[in-house]
Amino acid sequence: MSFGFLGIQFGFALQGGNMTRIFQTLGAGKDDIPLLWIAAPLTGLLIQPIIGYMSDRTWSVKWGRRKPYFFIGALLSTIALLFMPYSPTLWVAAGFLWILDASINISMEPFRALVADLLPEKQRSNGFVMQALIIGIGTWIASNLPWMVSKLGVSDSADAGIIPMSVKVAFAIGAFVFMVTILYTIFTTKEYPPEDMEAFEQEKKQKNSFVSDILNNIGNMPSTMKKLGVVQFFSWFAFFTMWSMSNPALTEHVFHAPAPIETAFDMTNTVQKEAFNVANTAFQKASNEVSSYMGIYGLSSMAFALLLVFYTSKKNINRRITHLIALVLGGIGFLIMVYFPEPTSLAVAFTFIGFAWGSILSMPYAMLSSTIDPKKMGVFMGIFNMFIVIPQIVAALGGIVFISNLFGEKAINAMLVAGISLIIAGFSNLLITDKNAISYQTNE
Repeated sequence: MSFGFLGIQFGFALQGGNMTRIFQTLGAGKDDIPLLWIAAPLTGLLIQPIIGYMSDRTWSVKWGRRKPYFFIGALLSTIALLFMPYSPTLWVAAGFLWILDASINISMEPFRALVADLLPEKQRSNGFVMQALIIGIGTWIASNLPWMVSKLGVSDSADAGIIPMSVKVAFAIGAFVFMVTILYTIFTTKEYPPEDMEAFEQEKKQKNSFVSDILNNIGNMPSTMKKLGVVQFFSWFAFFTMWSMSNPALTEHVFHAPAPIETAFDMTNTVQKEAFNVANTAFQKASNEVSSYMGIYGLSSMAFALLLVFYTSKKNINRRITHLIALVLGGIGFLIMVYFPEPTSLAVAFTFIGFAWGSILSMPYAMLSSTIDPKKMGVFMGIFNMFIVIPQIVAALGGIVFISNLFGEKAINAMLVAGISLIIAGFSNLLITDKNAISYQTNE
């Protein structure tokens, strides 16, 4: 069931590790980058509640409830991944990011709902942790793809405004993996029909529009869901900052190879053009290193998830404290980037960040699924996504630039902001008091 998440994460990690690099290659400045990323959270805000609502009200004997959405999302994501690195201009790249993120969203939330559909409440912590384990594997492999392709001899060099062949090949591999893993999941996972088919059909015939239904559910969301929203806000503000700004921050601060500005060179002069090409190749290689180090957070999130799998298979965990500790460690990881700017320090930094990522992908959903109506699992999972995309929209519309510039103009200050935000997210877990959310409660 969770195998399809490997493919989804391939697309997600390639996007997160390389979109900023593509934007920089096409001429984007440091302060332009967050706004170019706004397509990602906007599509999530619009699409995920709708897809969640629709999948709750879908049932086919042949296709099931969630699987049609997996397939549609995978098909569109594959197309976007194949064409993304051939973008000739910034606006085309931003457009493909919009398509890619919309497509990933179509697949992502029904997958989370499927975990809750198929597992009893007692096993949900374990199920969401297993999902995080698969995502960690995908993150590590996909983040290392450009570096691995480069090591195989595919060129990192390219003319001004052209994406290197190593990135193009990596995206093509990602597209293939995405499609194959989703198809495997579709053909090997069995979904079960609604327990009361007659009531299900009656609910589908109700005249309420999905907009009024979604607004009604937003108004009646459980108190725990709102409190988790605070945790999610600061968590996803931090990770959006990392995905959008880690490449300019780390290529400059750690590897001393920032993206060359084409207008600073006289491209009609042979010597100047050669100097640009040398600087650009150094930037592309540094970007490979950044993406590769980012892959470590996939590995550590996988290790974190694996430990939780073994533990939750035998005992209950305190989800609130587990999430608090993991997020604070992630915040410390971002601070390490700022104050210990060495490549070897990045391994430690991303290891800590991986603990936070593994927890973000499991603990909030385990807490949430224990406090909502199972018949509305899809729509509430979609609504919960608002607490993921709203902080990203705030960050993209100037939040990152404004706050990081308070500390100075260097790109690395964005990682300082991410660290502080993740630590705030960690301690916000103390707001959660519902015993069912904190740990599984037996009826005894």
